Amino acid sequence: MDSTKYRIQSIDLLRGLVMIIMALDHVRDFFNIDSFSIDPTDLSKTNVAFFATRWITHFCAPVFMFLAGTSAFLMGQKITKKELSFFLLTRGLWMIFLELTIVAFGWNVQMDFHHIGLQVFWAIGACMIFLAGLVWLPFYFILGIGLIIICGHNLLDHIHVQGNSISDLGWRLIHERGAVTFDGIKIFVGYPILSWIGVMALGYCLGQLYVTGYEATRRRKMLIILGSLSIIIFIVLRSNNFYGDAALWSTQSDPTFSFLSFINTTKYPPSLLYILMTLGPSLLFLAFTEKVANRVSDLISIYGRVPLFYYICHLYFIQFGAYALFTIQGFKLSDLDKGPPPGYGLNLPLTYAVWFTLVLLLYPLCKWYDRYKSSHRDNKWLSYL
Repeated sequence: MDSTKYRIQSIDLLRGLVMIIMALDHVRDFFNIDSFSIDPTDLSKTNVAFFATRWITHFCAPVFMFLAGTSAFLMGQKITKKELSFFLLTRGLWMIFLELTIVAFGWNVQMDFHHIGLQVFWAIGACMIFLAGLVWLPFYFILGIGLIIICGHNLLDHIHVQGNSISDLGWRLIHERGAVTFDGIKIFVGYPILSWIGVMALGYCLGQLYVTGYEATRRRKMLIILGSLSIIIFIVLRSNNFYGDAALWSTQSDPTFSFLSFINTTKYPPSLLYILMTLGPSLLFLAFTEKVANRVSDLISIYGRVPLFYYICHLYFIQFGAYALFTIQGFKLSDLDKGPPPGYGLNLPLTYAVWFTLVLLLYPLCKWYDRYKSSHRDNKWLSYL
């Protein structure tokens, strides 16, 4: 959803920023020695820097889902509703196909269809397919559906499944993260889609603020109101553990860790509080960066204009780098059969150095591809890449 015909600088800037941050999370997964044994959000084992390294990446998935919906709305201003619906349907199927093939190989360096992981590309694709149907509804119906899903899906948190039936798989796909097994085929659902559908639907509705003729001052005011209101609601609901997240916060041994507990919300699936916590500041970011235009913003925006290309490239760069480090540290590739062996990996500062280097290496590739797309705007196939 990134045709150069529908570019808005602040949206590209925000998307580019979260794409850069996303790479940090994946570099940590592959390179950081502590990540192989410690959950960075486990307050009994983590430290502030390690927690923050993971927490900041929480913004990536919701912002990308949200802006995918916004981009769909803006695309719909240039084409017919039928064309938009068809594009969303086919783009969604394409994303799911990529999840099962190119992306799966990038993560695992093997094509093993006895172990199927349905992660973020699956969720994006499935949400696009749902949005392909939603776009036929009146605007306020889409807004209402999005709000009902996001505000109400945590009422389902008490429902759990343990079996391997079709209905169990269906519930995993909709709301509860986990795995089912059929005839030796294990399907792990990492991103249940119900709440993500709500996020994309609301992102679609946000596009109304960017239609031609909508006053910039009014848009900025609305973004500030919506962003501030989201943060306020998050703080109020989270303060008393009233509603919106199954993981309750609690007072810790010191004020800093109490704060970490407060912001340690649930991503899988994204809770109401998780969504408010991430999208609230993101809306404020859009409000305050609309007129920002400098060399830094231009550089960051490049990554936001070619997100799919960037994602696939960064994944394979990380895999190659991890194998190189594995060899440099004196391990054999056969040692990987049971996961990273003891002693493999880098400390947190060096992990950040790898991340920074990766982002810099990807810049010329992303800039080249962005220019290529800009000079081939009539090639509709590029909209899928």
